[in-house]
Amino acid sequence: MMGRAPRPKLPMNLADIPAQRLVHQHILKPSFQKADDVVRWMGALQSQDYAAAKWAVARRAANLTDSAIDRALAEGAILRTHVMRPTWHFVAPEDIRWLLALTAPRVHAANAYYYRQLELNQATIKRSRAVWTKTLSGGNQLTRRELGIALRRAGLEADGLRLAYLIIHAELDGIICSGARRGKQFTYALLDERVPPAGPRPRDEALAELTRRYLTSRGPATEEDLIWWSGLSRADVKRGLELVRRSFEKEEIEGRVYWFSARPLGRKLPRTFVLLPNFDEYVVGYADRSAIFDPSRADQLDARRNPLFQHTIVIDGHVRGTWKRTLKKDRVILELNPFAPLTKIEREAIVVAAGGYADFLEMQAELQI
Repeated sequence: MMGRAPRPKLPMNLADIPAQRLVHQHILKPSFQKADDVVRWMGALQSQDYAAAKWAVARRAANLTDSAIDRALAEGAILRTHVMRPTWHFVAPEDIRWLLALTAPRVHAANAYYYRQLELNQATIKRSRAVWTKTLSGGNQLTRRELGIALRRAGLEADGLRLAYLIIHAELDGIICSGARRGKQFTYALLDERVPPAGPRPRDEALAELTRRYLTSRGPATEEDLIWWSGLSRADVKRGLELVRRSFEKEEIEGRVYWFSARPLGRKLPRTFVLLPNFDEYVVGYADRSAIFDPSRADQLDARRNPLFQHTIVIDGHVRGTWKRTLKKDRVILELNPFAPLTKIEREAIVVAAGGYADFLEMQAELQI
């Protein structure tokens, strides 16, 4: 007897994209156990708002707490540095060197104006590195202020933006990276003492790996999305897509070509109610956010009118409101601001989601809708 013919694939449309991204980003069903597993899967995870970025990691894992992610950073299981776009990201130790080699030249080019304005010539950069290498060697970890003091003692001007860009330059060139936090302050350590030295990756291999990580963890996504997220040139992104094209599918939806790994078919995904932090990869990981955010709701955001800067209420993959937190000694107050009145089911589900955030902080929650 002949078997039943396989069900033909239905064309993907814009409405399918949020569910696919929820699955691939492990938001729908958090399954990782450790912070470094999340960061490794995502390739890199934006983290300039450190408190928010910890929740972004925990939202993709089972039972991770705020303090557990602090420990992961302190132990070097995850690192925080400037990479890709000119901002901080969490990265896995084994990925930091090839990611920097691939993306740092573009970030340096973006920063070149400020290097010139701040008179950061090669002699100054070389002297600052010599001072920091000597000061940090032997496992020492210093705060930004202490790095500045070390430079001034050596006769180098190092305040404000000048110090900030010297630090960024050293991060991009793989000299320093995050150390353990000291109280609420971040520290810096020598990268060679946090991560064993490794040989360079061939450029095509690095391009292919970055492209593969991005599409696997964030697809469906477009070429423009990958350009935005990676900070790479269009030529590099096109090359990366060509290198991995046999491993992914692509479809044109409303005039844009979306790349994605094989999507689950014939399966009805459960409803999803989550609280995501600002700069979460579900929002910041794409140049085009029209699949998840209705621009007509922009007047209900704060004065910056940008969903990147907001903690968001996400229902069934769509941004449906914003939220704020206020920490007290024994509890966290969560103020939820939905764009429209919530149904009873939505309200009950969001209360559960708020409880999950309070559990992450190991605090009690007080909810205001």
